[in-house]
Order: sequence, then structure tokens, then C-alpha cells
Amino acid sequence: MKFYRVYVELTNICGLKCSFCPPQVVPTHTMPLAFFEHVLDELTPYTKEIAYHMGGDPLALSNLHAYLDLTCKKNFRGMLTTSGYYVGKHDLQTLVHPALKQINISLNSYNKNSMSLSFEAYMEPILKLCEYKREHNHDLFINLRLWNMDDIQSERAFNEKLFIYLEKAFGVPLHVNTLYTEKPRSIRLAEKILLHFDTYFEWPSLSSEHHSDGTCLGLDSHFGILSNGVVVPCCLDKDGVMALGDLHVNTMKSILKAPKTLAIIEGFKHHNAVEDLCQKCTYKHRFKEK
Repeated sequence: MKFYRVYVELTNICGLKCSFCPPQVVPTHTMPLAFFEHVLDELTPYTKEIAYHMGGDPLALSNLHAYLDLTCKKNFRGMLTTSGYYVGKHDLQTLVHPALKQINISLNSYNKNSMSLSFEAYMEPILKLCEYKREHNHDLFINLRLWNMDDIQSERAFNEKLFIYLEKAFGVPLHVNTLYTEKPRSIRLAEKILLHFDTYFEWPSLSSEHHSDGTCLGLDSHFGILSNGVVVPCCLDKDGVMALGDLHVNTMKSILKAPKTLAIIEGFKHHNAVEDLCQKCTYKHRFKEK
């Protein structure tokens, strides 16, 4: 059993309260460095790529470099996803670490919080990172995410402000009308630096009135490990509702062979969502039937 990627949440601390994210309901927790090494050892037979987040922001950790060093030592590649809020709190060498394959920065986080930072103060460290990447790590991808598309163009004013700012910074013509009329998946700002677009999505919740079957990439291309060691079927189960096991007491091999895990996998093969949270989830409808 091999996976394209495993989501390993280094911390569930985010530091922001984006209006498009549900509130944190589980206790605050950060994965100890020694346990992270154990997790990597357990994952060695199953994947070579780690994404360091689920509910939290890995850049909230002051010793992020130590986790990246371990990632290199264990021969994994990493992917960071961040709100961008903490970019300026890290030295640029850490953020272009050779362990990293890609950095995703959710720019729409700025517009969905009550930040004390001005827009320019928020964007300046992000632009410095992009420039530093161009000079020191040509292989690293940076995706500047703008996942705020909707039919009513509710974020058009913010997107227009951002386009004007990025056009000046990168010297690339950007027109907000193009975003809504042509609906590009991404726009290239520089070599391996992309402005990436997608629609809002709804985090699954047991309180949702939605109910449907369908298929999913959970336990197919990926699964998740929360900062407390709990293994979950997908990257959207940030509260551990569908816990499959705990790497403090179970091996990865036993978790992936457990009846609950196999039932979820078999269910999706037949377009059947067997878990309550999967039935409540609308994100699965983004995937074509296998």
C-alpha cells in the first residue's frame, strides 16, 4: 500500500480565526520532535512526501527548521501550507530548506481575519520569500493561493487590490476581469511561482444536514496524522472524528490493515461513504468517479 502524500500535522495552532474555517474544538497540541521522527520511521514504507498541516499552521513553530532537518535526514520531501501570517517570523533560509518541495500560501486568509497588520505589511515578507526563492532554490514551487472564487464574486474588491499589488511586484499584467470571465486555474508570476485559484469549500461536520454517498481520495492518495498521533482517513478530518488508530500505541501497518480502514477503502471503491463524516462531506463531489 503506497500513498502519494501523508498529511502530518506538526501543530494544530493556527493563530488566526479565518471566517471560512470552523473553530478549533480539540485541545491545543504540538507534535514533539522525537515523536515526529517516530512518525517518519513508521511512514517510510508508505510514502516519500509529507504535508505538514491539517488544521494548524506549521510556521507557528519557532523550531520549524528542526522538523525540516529531520525530514531531510529521513529522505522525505515536504510541503508547507500557511496563512502567510508567520512568514516574517522565520529566516528565509528555513523557508527555502532543501527538504521542501512546495510552499502554499493562502492569501485569502488576510481578508477573512481581523488582522492588526496592514495589507502591505502582510504581503512584504511573502514577496521577500518569493525573491529569495528565485535566488537560492530554483526547484522550490510557491503557490500563492486565492481560494475565494464564488458565483457572486464576493471577494472581487480584495482580489482586484491583490492583482494591482502583484502586477507591480512581478511585472506581470494581471486583470481581475480575466479571473472571473476566463476562470484560469493559475497564473504564472515567475518561474515556479504561481497564483492559484479555486472555489471556497465547506469543512465537513457531523452537524451538517448534507448527506450523500460518493468517492474520495482519502486512504487512496493520502491520509492524515494529527499532532496528537491520531491517524485519520483524510486531510479534512482535523478533529479526529474518524480516528483509525494512534501511533503512540499502534503501528502504521496495523492501522492500515484494521477493519475500519479497510471498510472505508472498500466503500469508496463502490461509491459508498461508510463513515458519518464522509456522508456529511461535500468535498468528495469534486472528485470524478473512479
